[in-house]
Amino acid sequence: MTFPRRTILKSAAAAALLAVASLQPTFAAEVAGVKFDDTITLAGQPLKLNGAGLRTKVIFKVYALGLYLTEKKTTVADVLAASGPRRVQIVVLRELTSEEFGKAFMAGLNDNTDQAERGKIVPQTKQFGEMFAAIPALKKGDTLTVDWIPNSGTQVALNGKNVGAALPDVAFYNAILRIWLGDKPVDSSLKPALLGEK
Repeated sequence: MTFPRRTILKSAAAAALLAVASLQPTFAAEVAGVKFDDTITLAGQPLKLNGAGLRTKVIFKVYALGLYLTEKKTTVADVLAASGPRRVQIVVLRELTSEEFGKAFMAGLNDNTDQAERGKIVPQTKQFGEMFAAIPALKKGDTLTVDWIPNSGTQVALNGKNVGAALPDVAFYNAILRIWLGDKPVDSSLKPALLGEK
């Protein structure tokens, strides 16, 4: 039995497209045009996108944010207690000075921790502030990652390049997470989005 040349070519083209598609990363979410991968690898472990959302201020889109964990979690307590590496990935949607971004981070951290907690993480908070001071500005399209790496600490990177040394206290990383997941999140719509509720 022989097949028309056109049928063979169509089949070959379809097979080639499927092969190429299988090599492309799969996107689990798209937020304001920013695509977040379904899975990433951090410290040799695969992480899944737990949720992603948009941070807005007044009418401005400030950044898109994705939270990656070793397995899906739907409560704040479970996210904070999660073992293994974790990642917050922030993609900037409008230019921000390091002062603006640093102040917003610190305000979010202070709003979601009590005085005793803040007292325990003073050294890390100071170093974190110094990291932001070393970055002149965040430009539209920049990607900032804040990773928790077991046995190492909190590592910040801008566009894949580490900024400063790792900060070795999980309580500090959890304080950062509470900026978006705490009782007074910086954006009320982000919290349910990161917990995969919408």
